[in-house]
Amino acid sequence: MGQDHAGSYRCYYSTPTGWSEPSDPLELVVTGPYGKPSLSALPSPVVTLGRNVTLKCGSRRGFNRFLLTKKGEDEVSWTLDGQRSPDGQTQALFPVGPVTPGHGWTFRCYGFYRHTPRVWSAPSDPLELLVPGLSGKPSLLTPQGPVVTSGQNLTLRCHSDVGYTRVALSKEGGQDLPQRPAQRPQRGLAQADFPLGPVGTVHGGRYRCYGGHGLSSEWSAPSEPLELLVAGRLRDSPSLLVQPGPSVAPGENVTLLCQSGNRMDTFLLSKEGAAHHPLRLRSKDQDGRYQAEFSLSPVTSAHRGTYRCYGSLSTDPYLLSQPSEPLALVVSDYTVQNLIRMGLVASVLLLLGVLLCQARHDHGGALDAARS
Repeated sequence: MGQDHAGSYRCYYSTPTGWSEPSDPLELVVTGPYGKPSLSALPSPVVTLGRNVTLKCGSRRGFNRFLLTKKGEDEVSWTLDGQRSPDGQTQALFPVGPVTPGHGWTFRCYGFYRHTPRVWSAPSDPLELLVPGLSGKPSLLTPQGPVVTSGQNLTLRCHSDVGYTRVALSKEGGQDLPQRPAQRPQRGLAQADFPLGPVGTVHGGRYRCYGGHGLSSEWSAPSEPLELLVAGRLRDSPSLLVQPGPSVAPGENVTLLCQSGNRMDTFLLSKEGAAHHPLRLRSKDQDGRYQAEFSLSPVTSAHRGTYRCYGSLSTDPYLLSQPSEPLALVVSDYTVQNLIRMGLVASVLLLLGVLLCQARHDHGGALDAARS
């Protein structure tokens, strides 16, 4: 096939009395002479049931017409004129919806020129809209914890006790919607790993995952959000101090002071080994130093551990500074201390008793010797 084969075709047959009427026209389209356009969903490929979404098809080849196709039994297409965008692309915005469950919501788009309407570009990558439902939500976690170091290899794991056959990962504000077949490590469980590779600035953000069955476009309810914080993207590192001191008794009031001589809009306090998200406070300017005070009052044994603090800027709250030096908080355990003290006192009393008895015995022996 070549571009010259594109066009409108009809056929006829001959009879003894002449030629038949022409067939209905067959429109033959040739695709692939031009590179594929991009297709994305605005504001996100995750669409609430019953809502509308806008699909943007764009290319830098200067196409003046775009065509959007929807895959499925009710396969349909829409055509729009291309418009010049500020970034130099031409694009078309297709309103789609309202989305409903149980139907395919997978799209592709093509670009072409008005003077050759049957010669199209290669198709865009497919875009599937994700329609969250009400079925059991999965869980999303990362073995590295919510704070990861720039350059570190990262994997997100989505798992559920519902037997989903596929899993999708979405990032707030992102256009990609990667999917993986669900694995079954145990009966009744489903999980999928999403390796993100070495961590960079693009990985910071808020993630959710969804579970799906077969080819249905309806997915589960979203997982609880996972905030991924990338440390080391800001060169400065704050300092972390503890007041009144690193060794405290249960019930005391303790403040961890995170501060920096460089501008930080927010400070975050992270405890080593903790699964929960770091504590976050807006910074205050104190005589040219930015700082935040994290109160751990009243202190319990659960506060015992190693802490670090980070700074971030409001322009990108998921990118953090280098960590502060670690600070070990020691919480005294009065029960253990009292047992040790009581043991020491008992040992001292027992030793004194032994010495006293020995002294009396020696004194009695000396008297008997004198009498004899």
